[in-house]
Amino acid sequence: MTEKKKKIKNSLVEGPITPEKIATSIAHHQVKTNIGGHDIFLGQVRADEIDGKTVTAIDYSAYDEMANKVFDEIREAAFEKFDLTCGHIYHSKGIVKAGELCLFVFTSSKHRAMAFDATRYITEEIKAKAPVFGKELFEDGEYVWKENK
Repeated sequence: MTEKKKKIKNSLVEGPITPEKIATSIAHHQVKTNIGGHDIFLGQVRADEIDGKTVTAIDYSAYDEMANKVFDEIREAAFEKFDLTCGHIYHSKGIVKAGELCLFVFTSSKHRAMAFDATRYITEEIKAKAPVFGKELFEDGEYVWKENK
């Protein structure tokens, strides 16, 4: 008997996460009539000031296979911990300008409380464990590696 290898979903999106991607994702769930609540977290690039210079963008990089594996493990742990119907993670790769979206976490459940709790759990786990790295870019071309906070 051969064991089937689980296909891991690609959670990395090139560039910013668009409002259209979010709207489409929500629209796809209208046919799932066992869902009573959704929750969404959207991470946005801030124009932080560091040493007198303003961040204009973040350039995200990742080893795709490893990052997707960690995203999958986080998602699976959320399904074990919470009574979810659906759970999605999308993280940007490449340059995302200040004001644009870089993280989209979307959960669905029969009841809103589980969706709220799961979204927070997934978001915090991503910040703690996902091997995605960001360089904060400044107008003058300099950069600093971003710390996950």
